[in-house]
Amino acid sequence: MTKLHELFSKMGQSPWLDNIRRDYITGGKLEILVEQGVRGLTSNPTIFANAIESEDDYDEQLQDLASTYDTEECYWRLVADDIRGALAILRPTYDASSGTDGFASLEVSPMLAHDTAGTLQAARKLHADISSPNLLIKVPATKEGAPAVRALISEGISVNVTLIFSLQRYEEVIEAYISGLEDRLRSGAERLDDVASVASFFVSRVDTEVDSRIRSLSASASDAAERGRLDRLAGAAAVAQAKLAYEIFSKSIDTPRWRALASRGARPQRPLWASTSTKNPAYSDLVYVDNLIAPDTVNTMPDATLASFLDHGTLERTADKGLDEARRSMQSLLEVGIDLDDVSALLERQGVEAFQNAFASALQCLEAKVSSLAPR
Repeated sequence: MTKLHELFSKMGQSPWLDNIRRDYITGGKLEILVEQGVRGLTSNPTIFANAIESEDDYDEQLQDLASTYDTEECYWRLVADDIRGALAILRPTYDASSGTDGFASLEVSPMLAHDTAGTLQAARKLHADISSPNLLIKVPATKEGAPAVRALISEGISVNVTLIFSLQRYEEVIEAYISGLEDRLRSGAERLDDVASVASFFVSRVDTEVDSRIRSLSASASDAAERGRLDRLAGAAAVAQAKLAYEIFSKSIDTPRWRALASRGARPQRPLWASTSTKNPAYSDLVYVDNLIAPDTVNTMPDATLASFLDHGTLERTADKGLDEARRSMQSLLEVGIDLDDVSALLERQGVEAFQNAFASALQCLEAKVSSLAPR
């Protein structure tokens, strides 16, 4: 038994892999990770762009597809095959967990992040084309994404709601999920255990942005005491906010409204800690893992973070500890002039733009490969 197994069996947290590559599917790497305790997988346009640009595993299939389909359709057929391979490897986990884990996530086009109708159409198509119960369709938690989440849940389409950076937006995501379940019952569903969701709360990027603002304030501070106060707040925002998000989740499943849904088989929309690799080398390599462990949560980790946790991770329930300190940290950030609403709005814009750029880069790479693979 590895620490990843213990993370789930003792702490109730599911470790997922935040990566996908075709050679992980065909070469057995994903199967090994599952044997080590990985219980699911997340992907995003950046991950697929990196895989497509760095591997030649796609070339033969791409050459066949390019004779029939345009570049964007080639992209979707390539990534859908990767996801199908991951879903097959994870299906035993899904079955053994009665549908709690064993999921792989595929995101709708990031170009649709502010298009509710387009998101719905794309999500329905991916759901129908891939047709697997352990598929999660990723939908960004933009203002336009929330109504799409509600509609998809009402239709029985399982969703990973991604790019959550604030407590307010997280509450909107919870409401969309619960309302979607209620809509599903009203539409005639007898049971709700055929639909699942996770809410992907991004962590490390919050510290990256807040710490940058703290450094700017500290550089212009008039005295050493003020600089010291500011410097002590570095690295405090992300974990504090995530802990408060877990508190919101815990309260959301302790209400008569939720219990009525649970009696019909509804599954909690688990918080999923995303962006958990440490960006600042001054911080622990597991700062966004060891400090966010609690039941009914997921932590999706890139390969290096998974390896670090296997080697020296801490098995201790932490996500619901130190809540008063977390609240003080958030209040202190406000008092020194950190506008957390502005931080979250900026990070959402940057997150959407990063995925859009990665998507465009992947398409450009495919176009270049098609040209290089064409018969001369």
